Amino acid sequence: MFRRTIRPARSRLANAAGLLLAVIGAGSTGYILLGLSPVDAVYQTIVTVSTVGFREIANGVPGTAWKTFTSVLILVGTGSMLYGASIVIESIVEGRITGQYRRFRMQRQIDDLSGHLIVCGMGRVGRSITSFVQSIGQTVVTVDTEEVRLIANGGMYVLGDATSDEVLRQAGIERAGTLVTALGSSVENLYVTLSAREMNPGLFIVSRADEAESITKLHQVGADRVVNPYEIGGYRMASLATQPNVADFVDVVVHDGTFEATLREFKIPPGCNFERKTIDELSVRSSTGAVVLTVRDELDRFHTDDVAQRPFAVGDVIVAIGSDESLERLARLVGC
Repeated sequence: MFRRTIRPARSRLANAAGLLLAVIGAGSTGYILLGLSPVDAVYQTIVTVSTVGFREIANGVPGTAWKTFTSVLILVGTGSMLYGASIVIESIVEGRITGQYRRFRMQRQIDDLSGHLIVCGMGRVGRSITSFVQSIGQTVVTVDTEEVRLIANGGMYVLGDATSDEVLRQAGIERAGTLVTALGSSVENLYVTLSAREMNPGLFIVSRADEAESITKLHQVGADRVVNPYEIGGYRMASLATQPNVADFVDVVVHDGTFEATLREFKIPPGCNFERKTIDELSVRSSTGAVVLTVRDELDRFHTDDVAQRPFAVGDVIVAIGSDESLERLARLVGC
């Protein structure tokens, strides 16, 4: 079967512009041969092709050759103009329809998601967050008012104002596992956090705060973690200045992805055989190859010194380091 090839809109626009220029060039040449100067020939051609109705500038009364050539030029020129206009309109309509269809398909995909991560705001902070989350293979939906930013970062997105409840619903806020609000102002982040907590009480929310006084308010309206990018940046620079090797190691392990070992966390579910048993009793290191660094209990206390002797409890979060294979073995063991 023959398949119809559809050329890109840019190629069709280039062809239409080339055709119009060719008509103007041919018309100008014809009028020069009929006795006009180059400037008058170009002027007469443009007047004729555009059908604006200005007077002809022929030398004397136009003869048969002049009238014949002008008639042909009008037909060809008008056809070229109409073709160019149709291509422009087609490109605009096609672009809108294609964009709407793409967003429709994307929305269908988002509607099927569950436990995904939503990032609101695709500024510098939001782009960095999204890139890292995508690099570790986690499903992320981004939200912003500028589609150019969303497309540049790739992945699924919702175009709109994140402070709108309807936009958050389109991003699947009721089914999401985590929300990161990285909008440009603390007020917007406060509003999004408040709305998201109301729509999904079990959602884990990480919010950005640019002012110290906003941190307490964001916690009060439901944020689980609040981050000041400037403060974190300051701590990072101080660590590099005082303990550069430690800072580099942590950065490579957590963010690089090329190091032989990575950090990961695992939550102990109900009914897991880890309950009431210690690391030594479970032989975690020998059976998985992963090393448990610390355990965080449901009261948010870290257990590091007593991690080997303390029995695990339901709800504990294990923080372990190891290769991808060893951490996968630990994940299967914890998953029961």
